Amino acid sequence: MENKQQSNGGVTQSKEMKKKMSWSGSLILASLTGAFGSSFLYGYNLSVVNAPAVYIKKFYNETWERRYGFSVDESTLTLLWSVTVSIFAIGGLVGAIIVTPIVKFFGRKCTLLLNNVFAVTAAILMSLSQLAGSFEMLILGRIIMGVDAGISLSALPMYLSEISPKEIRGSLGQVTAIFICVGVFMGQVLGLPEIFGTESRWPFLFGVIVVPALVQIVILPFLPESPRYLLLEKHNTSKAEKAFQTFLGKEDVSQEVEEVLAESRVQRNTKLVSVLQLLRTRAVRWQVITVVVTMGCYQLCGLNAIWYYTNNIFSEAGINSKTIPYVTLSTGAVETLAAVSSGLVIERLGRRPLLIGGFGLMIVFFAVLTVSLTLQNNVTWLPYLSIFCILAIIASFCIGPGGIPFVLTGEFFQQSQRPAAFMVAGTVNWLCNFAVGLLFPFIQSGLQNYCFLVFAAICFAGATYLFFVLPETKNKTLSEISHAFAKRNKVSLEMQEMNHYPEERKSSAEQESNFTSSVDNGETKHAIV
Repeated sequence: MENKQQSNGGVTQSKEMKKKMSWSGSLILASLTGAFGSSFLYGYNLSVVNAPAVYIKKFYNETWERRYGFSVDESTLTLLWSVTVSIFAIGGLVGAIIVTPIVKFFGRKCTLLLNNVFAVTAAILMSLSQLAGSFEMLILGRIIMGVDAGISLSALPMYLSEISPKEIRGSLGQVTAIFICVGVFMGQVLGLPEIFGTESRWPFLFGVIVVPALVQIVILPFLPESPRYLLLEKHNTSKAEKAFQTFLGKEDVSQEVEEVLAESRVQRNTKLVSVLQLLRTRAVRWQVITVVVTMGCYQLCGLNAIWYYTNNIFSEAGINSKTIPYVTLSTGAVETLAAVSSGLVIERLGRRPLLIGGFGLMIVFFAVLTVSLTLQNNVTWLPYLSIFCILAIIASFCIGPGGIPFVLTGEFFQQSQRPAAFMVAGTVNWLCNFAVGLLFPFIQSGLQNYCFLVFAAICFAGATYLFFVLPETKNKTLSEISHAFAKRNKVSLEMQEMNHYPEERKSSAEQESNFTSSVDNGETKHAIV
């Protein structure tokens, strides 16, 4: 009995040790460097235009007057500003569409590196726009920066999901969301009047974009490419083994390589699939629908509306207008802390509770906020309840809906389907982003304070769908996740595991023959025991 207890203790200790060893220095460096030059810039560019808005509009008016001899009318100025803000989403959509062939040809890491060309180009155009007297440069820079964000929000989660052990896949995937929040917060900080939030210094807000890009250009080349990409798409076992050894911090990676090769034996002859092929595949139909729903709710759940209302609610609470920019920092700080907390607990609680719970809490606080805004002129303390609801909604979003959709997209699909899946997710993400920017002013003017009930309804619909459809993916392999969807997809477990397309399937004997042939031809350098 004692020996059995010692044996069980030894197994538990071994598991704990394995989990701790999963976090190697190279893995941490790759995730931080990748996120700093990618998702951080996305978050930064979401918030950076808010602080200098008055000065940028003034620059537009002065430029217009210098060119045409008269001031721009209010409607045209509003249109120019709306285009400046919303065109970022159009660029993001372009980036999401072109990312699939780029990651296939260049790889995940190289795509992140090459993407910095867009970031540096955009930074130069936007930071020099005032000096050149051209607001077109600022608008062009925004759309190029959007392309950068569209590519990075697909390539980065793909890279992180492929370099991380399944034991910490969720935590590492949350790095994307954490750095989005940090980027938003940094945009608020640098936009303060004491730093770059002035009429003469606002161009520096856009010049700062080159710093994360240059950091990524300097560090990322010294880190390996995705080992799964090297093994499954480049068939380079020696480089894949070295990549696994670097990221996992251990010499013996035979188990990890064998797990990937097990997938390789099934899909050795399966080419990278197109979006159309992915959408036609019954074996992943509900996975695709789930990604579309989570990404749609990610943008449509109302967080953009919260940012819109923040200053007005703070003003109604009696906060001095000059103090509001500093108080607004609390929203960025709460967002960052909630995202970090989610990253710390995601592997303990799982994806389902955080995602469904996050939407559930948003529903509650949206309802309370609606009541508070409606009655706050009659009750003196209600504006402070509104402030609390804003912070609570932001925190609820960040603990689950703010990052887990990116994690799920990387977990649901096999190697050959992953780029197409991220393209679908990115397209939905950016289309919904653009729709919110375009439609929210009309929703707000028509419904006033009751507009938050629309977002509560969207959160309810998303939470209900996920409650009935989404399986827990924590610590699950691709095969286990596929089996969880098999019944709903109405396919046999064998077909779900094959996950192939009829025109591309070959007999198992032919696949084994091809795999053996590839070994004989030297594609696989080392024997895997």
